[in-house]
Amino acid sequence: MKRFIFLYLFFSPLLLAAQSDSMFQFDKLIKGEYTDFAVDNLNNIYLFSGSGQLKKLNPKGDSMAVYNDVRRYGKLHAIDVSNPLKVLLHFKDFGTVVVLDRFLSKRGIVDLRRIGLYQVKAVAQAYDNGYWVFDEQESKIKHLNDAGEIIDQFTDFRLLFDSMPSPQTIVDQNRNLYLYDEKKGIYLFDYFGGFRKRVPYTGWKDFLVINNQIFGRDNQKLYRYDPQTLQLQEFEMNKSMAAAQKITISPENIYVLSAQGLVIYRIKTKGN
Repeated sequence: MKRFIFLYLFFSPLLLAAQSDSMFQFDKLIKGEYTDFAVDNLNNIYLFSGSGQLKKLNPKGDSMAVYNDVRRYGKLHAIDVSNPLKVLLHFKDFGTVVVLDRFLSKRGIVDLRRIGLYQVKAVAQAYDNGYWVFDEQESKIKHLNDAGEIIDQFTDFRLLFDSMPSPQTIVDQNRNLYLYDEKKGIYLFDYFGGFRKRVPYTGWKDFLVINNQIFGRDNQKLYRYDPQTLQLQEFEMNKSMAAAQKITISPENIYVLSAQGLVIYRIKTKGN
């Protein structure tokens, strides 16, 4: 996502700000009981309520669109807003991906079971407007086109690894695929299925890849890993961040989901 390309320049000041308010300024609180959220590369916010409603807000917090049919396919497993024009809602238990447009109108449905994919835990948008899925039944990454048809698949993971990963997250960025398994770590592939490396960092939440920098957190620290230099940086979190249900970072803001709602902090830079 292009808006994150310079995030690494902001990340260290941001984390210091978590301990010192000098560069970490409260912006707003969007009150409500939310179960999940996401932020796209235009800083639009997507909030999921416990009642099954998805609401899209602009960066100022004004409502832009609402989708009320979230519960139709059971419990929402994941959302992908890496393309603001095409929002993906993955319902793992029903083997269904609901595709929404930028107004949160239903654009289409991908029935994974119809094409023989019965055990899919991770789904992501692909560079060509299609989809990446990990088929646990066959232990393969598969590439689907926009119509939901399988157009390519990678080597069986059972031939590549002694202990097969079960990724919860797939990220497509800059000709790389990043798969994250909380128990086994990070796996990097190219678009043609070539395995590049495994990074054995486990137990992370809110896994994120920004300009080929890998971010995550546990209950005590935030982490940044550079696959090129092999450098891992660790940053202590303050109490409010450590207790968060979910955290997302952008160059301008940090978004913290709490029991009170979504708290947005602005990253103060020189001249602000």
